[in-house]
Amino acid sequence: MTNIVVLVKQVPDTYSERKLNESDHTLDRESADAVIDEINERAVEEALKIKEAGEGEVTVLCVGPDRATDAIRKALSMGADKAVHVSDEALQGSDMVATAKVIAGALGKVDGYDLVIAGNEASDGRGGAIPAMLAEILGVPQLTHARELSLDGTTLKVDRETEDGVTHLEANLPAVVSVTEKINEPRYPSFKGIMAAKKKPVETVTVADLDVDAGELGLSGAYATVLEAAPKPPRAAGERVGDDGDGGTKVAEYLAGQKLI
Repeated sequence: MTNIVVLVKQVPDTYSERKLNESDHTLDRESADAVIDEINERAVEEALKIKEAGEGEVTVLCVGPDRATDAIRKALSMGADKAVHVSDEALQGSDMVATAKVIAGALGKVDGYDLVIAGNEASDGRGGAIPAMLAEILGVPQLTHARELSLDGTTLKVDRETEDGVTHLEANLPAVVSVTEKINEPRYPSFKGIMAAKKKPVETVTVADLDVDAGELGLSGAYATVLEAAPKPPRAAGERVGDDGDGGTKVAEYLAGQKLI
C-alpha cells in the first residue's frame, strides 16, 4: 500500500483585499476570506488518482490556524482519507525554513509515508522553496515542478517543464514531489463526499507534540523580517487622446515618450 501525504495550505482569497498587520508586517489572515490554495487541490487530485489506480491511502497535512480546518475538510471531501492539522500560535510569523521543519516533524504523526505531494508554490507567499527544503530535511529525493507524474511500484517518474524544455526525472520512493497547475483538473466534491468528510479523522497537534526546536519558530526565529511596508499607490488616471484626424500621430508620440516604440 502506498501512503501518500498531501500538503495543504489555507490562503487568503485572491479576490479579497489582502493586508499586512501594522505591528509586525506579517500577513493579516483575518482581514480576508480564506480558501484552500488552488494548487493544493491539484496536489490532492493527483494523490487520489494514484490511490484509485491501486491500493493506497491519502493523508492531508496542514500547518495553519484553527480556521484552516475548512481547507482540510475540502480536501477530505474530495476523497482524502484523514488529516493531521498543526495549529499553534507559536507558529505565527514563521519563515519557510521553520515551516519546512514543522512539516517534517508533523510527518512523524503520519503512519509512515511513501510519497509527499505539494503545490509548487502558495499563492500568498509565492516562495516556492518549501518542497525542496522538506526533501533536504527528510533526506529523500525531490522531483519539483511536475506537469506529469506516474508511479510504477516504488519507481516515481516526473516530467518537469521549464522555459528550456521538458526534463524527465526518476527516483525511488520515498520522495517529495511538487506539482504545477498543468498537472490535472481537480474534481468537485460530491454531496456524498462532503457528508463523509465530516466523519473522517483529523488529528490536531501543537508544536509541543513535534520534535522541533520551538526557539526556531515564529517571527523571532525567522531568518528574514519585514522592516517596513506601504500600500501600493492607487492607479493613476490614463491619458485620453482625442482623434481630430491626427489621433494615430498622438498615440505614436505618447508611446515614443514612454519609450515603448
